[in-house]
Amino acid sequence: MEFAYSPKVLDLQAQVTDFLNTKIMPAEAVHREQAGEHGPWAQPPILEELKIQARARGLWNLFLPGEGGAGLTNLEYAPLAEISGRSPMLLPEAMNCSAPDTGNMEVLVHFATPAIKERWLTPLLAGEIRSAYSMTEPDVASSDANNIRTEITEEGDGFRIKGRKWWSSGAMSPRCQILVVMGLSAPNGERHKRHTMIAVPMQTPGVNVLRSTSVFGFSDGSHGGHAEIDFDVWVPRDHLLGELHGGFAIAQARLGPGRIHHAMRLIGMAERAFDIMCERAYTRFPFGKALAEQGVFQDWVAEARIRIEQARLLVLKTAWLMDTVGNRGAAVEISAIKVSTPQMAAWVIDRAIQTCGGAGVSQDFSLAEMYAQARMLSLADGPDEVHKMALARRELRRYAPST
Repeated sequence: MEFAYSPKVLDLQAQVTDFLNTKIMPAEAVHREQAGEHGPWAQPPILEELKIQARARGLWNLFLPGEGGAGLTNLEYAPLAEISGRSPMLLPEAMNCSAPDTGNMEVLVHFATPAIKERWLTPLLAGEIRSAYSMTEPDVASSDANNIRTEITEEGDGFRIKGRKWWSSGAMSPRCQILVVMGLSAPNGERHKRHTMIAVPMQTPGVNVLRSTSVFGFSDGSHGGHAEIDFDVWVPRDHLLGELHGGFAIAQARLGPGRIHHAMRLIGMAERAFDIMCERAYTRFPFGKALAEQGVFQDWVAEARIRIEQARLLVLKTAWLMDTVGNRGAAVEISAIKVSTPQMAAWVIDRAIQTCGGAGVSQDFSLAEMYAQARMLSLADGPDEVHKMALARRELRRYAPST
């Protein structure tokens, strides 16, 4: 395993870091102010300015290895995504590297018809519109994708989609124009051949947004908001993504890179929280000496550094495996980082909050919102328990007695 960064990656690291320090960090306060003025899901004007600057610098679609992307491997993208995690509400979107658009663009690249690519993928790659992903449902345990019950049936020269989704990330954004929807198309089919994935334009009659769902009270505007949606729509056959009844495989293909992207950004979030914690410790003097001199705080610092470094190495190994042996070959590691990085980031951010005291839970720091996002990621893209189960089963296969 070789994790040393190539000259190309080192150059991109320097560019992304410079963009973060000189443009993004100074713009965060402006972004918060404009978001309050324009609403939680509208794109603040400062973000469009930053997107223009990022694209001019060549810091655009870095996540995408193929068509329309920067041609980076997972291992090459990892340190760049980590930097973007230092400003998770602003920098990923500024570089057109934010969820759920990243996963949706990958799905459209690999599985959409040429017409759908032209109509929806092209403006997504240009950062002109946003998209949403509709898989999770309120009435079933969606951690088991086979429970999904939204119906997809053939009707004329197209498909009828009926059902209810929630946590449709991105759907509250007024710039959202396309939904990637997964539904049940073969109730009696084989276990992983029951579902289909279809592109549904947001303005299709029968797409009814019922409400937004917040994350610990935050609207999560960086994702374009999360929505509960009722579907009773018809779309033409060319909106089918991949093969009929092949939606489960597409979902797995989509979630693999998505899980590692989240893990990369979580390391950046933890590093920013670590910076805040350590800087704060030299400005507060409880009981006659700086927090930085307190034994309990020093234990937090040591533990945080150990956890961050462990997580980073596991993420880099996972990225390397995905590049060399594919997602299936990296399945154990993908599950491992899906569990470990949100827990690590939440732990570090929690200690930073504690160090900052009342300020840590206020709007004066980004810690409360980062904590909410890190905690949520122990549920998103499959809860920790499901990934632990999958990991354990794969490991135990190696020890099962032969029959």
